[in-house]
This record gives sequence, structure tokens and C-alpha cells, in this order.
Amino acid sequence: MHQDDVSLETYKQGRELLRIGNRAVKKAQEENRKKGIPNVYDINGHLYYELPNGELTKEDPMQNVGSADN
Repeated sequence: MHQDDVSLETYKQGRELLRIGNRAVKKAQEENRKKGIPNVYDINGHLYYELPNGELTKEDPMQNVGSADN
């Protein structure tokens, strides 16, 4: 069996899992924005922080914020 030979059922299950995952990510991103937490993305090996106002920056806006363990 070749790598490209995937049953229709397996393909449908994969698409459903992808849909569920995408929906969960979008929900988490919206929750972060509402709470003022930056979303973090890796684009071509570089970290970018999306601030709640939608601005992208390479500077970690949380670097000076104390951890919950303190």
C-alpha cells in the first residue's frame, strides 16, 4: 500500500479531526484576546506575538510578568 492510498473513511475521519482542531484553536485565540493574553505563532522559525489589539511583534510582551509559581 502506498502512502497516498488512504481509504475514504480514513480521509473523512482526518478531515473531521482537522475541523474540530481548527475550531478549538480559534476558540482559544478568541478567549486569549478577551483576557488580554497574546497569541504566539511560529512563522518560518521566528516567534511572533499577536497582541490583543491585533498588532504583531517579535518582542515577548509577557517577559516581565511574574509566573504563577511565584
